[in-house]
Parts: sequence; structure tokens; C-alpha cells
Amino acid sequence: MPDEAERPSGLARRLGALCYDALLLLALLAVLTALLIGFRGGAAIPPRTWWFQGLIVGVCVLFYAWFWTHGGQTLGMRAWRIRVVRDDGTRLRWHDALLRFAAAWLAALPAGWGFWSCFFDAEKRCWHDRVTRTRVREITAKAAPRTRPSTNPEQRDRGYG
Repeated sequence: MPDEAERPSGLARRLGALCYDALLLLALLAVLTALLIGFRGGAAIPPRTWWFQGLIVGVCVLFYAWFWTHGGQTLGMRAWRIRVVRDDGTRLRWHDALLRFAAAWLAALPAGWGFWSCFFDAEKRCWHDRVTRTRVREITAKAAPRTRPSTNPEQRDRGYG
């Protein structure tokens, strides 16, 4: 990317993006649930229904894996200007994304210890970044090239130059 520079992303940006994505996923799951209830003729889905729980997990996995394999950014990551890439700088493959999703859940389970490791890592990598050989990079746009002011008085008067 010639017009962007990247540096390691800290935990605050990651958590900000995670919150954005959680809201998006919540809305997506609410729509999915409403559609399912509609298809069931208005009948509620009983609690702890195995197929519904599996569907929810599957939607979450597909949400993250699809975005990570198609540009390296979820919508929340775009808002917080971060991107996930492999160690060699290339985009994630489906295998990488699925492994990263599973490792992130394992990292979050024991009080988030896998995420706290970001504070002690010189490259700001969490446990699941190391395990899956991925990196989360903060995208910082370089300064836009300066343009010469317009010599056309009409454009200058309208604020174009």
C-alpha cells in the first residue's frame, strides 16, 4: 500500500473494534432470529436449542473469517483503522481466519489473559496473534500531497483553490 504506513496496534483499538463488531453482530443475529421466528409461524425458539446455538456460533465465525480473508478488516476494524495480516504481510486465508477465531476465544476465556499479553509483548501481539502467526496493524495515512492553489478566480472564489 503505497499511501499508507502501518505500525503495531495496541489493545485499546482492538477492544474498540471488538465493541463495534459486537453491535453489528447483535443486529445481524436479531434479524436472523426474527426471520427464523417468522418461518416458524411466530413460534419461539426454545432455550438451549442445539441447532440455534450452532447457527449463532456459525454466523459469528463466518462474520469474522469472511472479513479477515477479504481485506483483513471487519467493519469495526475499519472504523478504528486497524488490519489483521499474516506475519509475512499477506492477507489471511480461510484456514488462518478460522484458527485465529478459535485461538482468540481461548485467549479470552481465562479472564482475557491472552489479550493482556499485548502489554508485555514488544510487538504488541496478543497470545492468539503469536499462535496463529498474525499481526494486527494500525493504519496511519500519510499526508496527502499538497496541490497548488487554483489560478482560476471563479474556482478560488468558490473555495476550490
